[in-house]
Order: sequence, then structure tokens, then C-alpha cells
Amino acid sequence: MLLQWIGIFMVALAVLLKASDFFIKAAEKIGLALGIPSFIVGVTIVAAGTSLPELISSIFAVMENSSEMVVGNVIGSNITNILLVLGLTAIVKRIDIKFDILNVDMPLFIGSAFLLWFMLSDKVFTSIEAIICLLGLTIFLAYTFGADREGEKDERPTLTPITFLMLIGGGIGIWAGAKYTVEAVIEISKIMGIGTDIVALSMVAFGTSIPEIIVSIGAARRGNPEMAVGNVLGSNIFNTFAVMGIPALFGELIIPDTTDFSLPIMMGASILFVIMTLTKRISKWEGMMLFLLYIIFINELVNATM
Repeated sequence: MLLQWIGIFMVALAVLLKASDFFIKAAEKIGLALGIPSFIVGVTIVAAGTSLPELISSIFAVMENSSEMVVGNVIGSNITNILLVLGLTAIVKRIDIKFDILNVDMPLFIGSAFLLWFMLSDKVFTSIEAIICLLGLTIFLAYTFGADREGEKDERPTLTPITFLMLIGGGIGIWAGAKYTVEAVIEISKIMGIGTDIVALSMVAFGTSIPEIIVSIGAARRGNPEMAVGNVLGSNIFNTFAVMGIPALFGELIIPDTTDFSLPIMMGASILFVIMTLTKRISKWEGMMLFLLYIIFINELVNATM
């Protein structure tokens, strides 16, 4: 029975990730065809797109009365993005940060992390805090759309029926994949006798971070490892604001006790990320340290369930 549900989880997660990929590519092409600059399309759609699996699965978790998955999903994904995605990318190739992220991007990132810490410190997530998250998301998007990107001229791609089929098919796939991913997590948790938040912190967080890992390592091999930094910044900000704020509109979010363990680790990883970027580079040995910290995190998580 356990192996059956693990199989369903893996298939559903694969469908969710592939459908998200189709949806993002179609939305990106439509955005460019409408004349939206590539920078704006890239930051908004890619940042939102890489967090789409977390967002949809979190909404389903609330609807299935397993809202404790939401917090585990957000914190686990944020930790995985910093420690695993950045770590593996830096191991493949040293990350040299050429763009200026210290003025606005990094304050938004670390501000969102501290905001999440403050909101969850009392183990209650109110509707007002959900609205604050959505306001934070609005500020992030307003900054992105308001950024000075003069001189950017992009060719408008030609839209075909296939583009819209990809958009619709991707949306259906995301719905189905998220639904069965959440159901599988609930059943696996029951069979193994552990909380759904633990599974969300580990299995779901790792699974939904696979696209970031593939994209970031691929970019590093092509000589553009700094893409991983932008990916982590945008994805973590979107996770905190959207994946916490939007599901809360569908029902009350239960804050599990595992936040006592996972939230300080997320904050430590976020602060470490800020310190590393002050030198505008993340070396291979720093990447190895990040990866080692991720292994320790997973090990401690496993020990906490035994």
C-alpha cells in the first residue's frame, strides 16, 4: 500500500512539474506577443511559474483539510532553494553576481523572510497576515514592473493554436497533478504515522524544487550561474507572499510545531545567503558548505520523525 501511494506521488508530482513547464512556456510566449518586455515576462512569469506547483498544491491541501502542508511547503521550498539549488549550482561553477541585487532585490528577499518569521512566531496565521502577504506580493510585482528597463526591444513571437492548447492543457495538468500529489502525501503520512508537514518539508519541497535545480545547473554549464541567484530570490519571495497568502483565502492555515525546528533554519539560510552575496560571488567551497547544510537539515528532519 505504501509503495503504491509513493508511486502515485511520484507520477502526480511529475505531471504537476511537466504541466507547469508547459503552462509557463505558453504564458511567456503570450506575454511577449502582447508586447510585454522580456525582463518583466521573465521575472514575473518565471518566478511565479517555479512556485506554481507549491501554490496549487497548497490550495488543494487547504481544501483537503491538511493546511499544515502549506507552511511545510513554503519553508521547505525556501530552504531547499538556498541550500540545495544554490549549493549544487556553485559546485558546478562559481557564481559571479554581475547585477546589482543589494539595493532592492535583497532587502525584499530578507524582508519577506523576517516577515514570515514574525507572522508564524505565535503559531497563528490570521486573515490580516494573509492580506499583508498579498500586499507584499503587490509591492514585489510593482517594483518589477516599475524597474527602469529602457532600451529593451523584443521581437513579438507569432501565436499559434498550439500555444493556447499548451496553456489550457498545462492548466488541467497542474490541477490534476496537484490534487493527486496532495492526496498521496496525506495517505503516505497516515501509513507512516508522520505529519503531512514533515512530508511537505522534505519530499514535496525537494520535488517541487527539481525545476529550479535543472534550470540553475543548466545555466551554470552554459556560463550563466548567476541566474540561480535571481531564481532563488524571485521564487522565495513569491513563496512567502503568494503561497502563504493565497491559500489562506480558501480556509484557515494550521501552523504545525515543526516550525520551531524549520523556521530558524530557513532564517539562518536566508541570512547566510545575504552574507555570501556581499562579495558578489559564491565560490565552490561555499556551494559545498550549502549542500552539506542541506544534508544535515534532511538528516535532522528524519531523526525528528523517528
